[in-house]
Amino acid sequence: MTKRQQGFTLVDYRAIPGDDPNADTRWASMTNPPPVKGDGNGIVSGTYNNGGATCTTAVEACSWWDHLRKAGFVSGNGAQQPFNALTGQIGVQTGDGVSPTPGPTLLNVAGGNGFVGLIICSANLPDKIASAVDTQMDDGTASQGTVRGLLQGAPNPNVGAGQVATPSYAETGTNVYVLCRAF
Repeated sequence: MTKRQQGFTLVDYRAIPGDDPNADTRWASMTNPPPVKGDGNGIVSGTYNNGGATCTTAVEACSWWDHLRKAGFVSGNGAQQPFNALTGQIGVQTGDGVSPTPGPTLLNVAGGNGFVGLIICSANLPDKIASAVDTQMDDGTASQGTVRGLLQGAPNPNVGAGQVATPSYAETGTNVYVLCRAF
């Protein structure tokens, strides 16, 4: 989704996808699945990977995708997150994903300046791709800037409370990262 499309979403609907308090009436005629409204508090609750569980529209981070699909911005059906080309989940969350007061996640190596706002994450990125994406979009440093990396120990890992971003990318040929970008 481009910045322009994001702008249209906020201007046209005056709401954050997933958190839209009028989604149930806005798309009432679309019943597969029925739209679920968010609470409108400005926080997309839930985590980018829904904690490893199957997504449902009851979770705002999952409804994000359903709302974008119903608005015509993203193809597909329902609340399931899309996957990147490397079978990594793509998703959104606010800070550590805990509502009503999200805490910071992906702190810098000094233990501060974590993400507390809306972030989009993409998992299962091999080391060379993660480093290249961060370099193209930001500063190439896993623990600084608006793009942060976390070395994965398992596919599609949680990005939770107080996690510290990986200090730097290590191109070993076997390392895999989840990258998150602040909006």
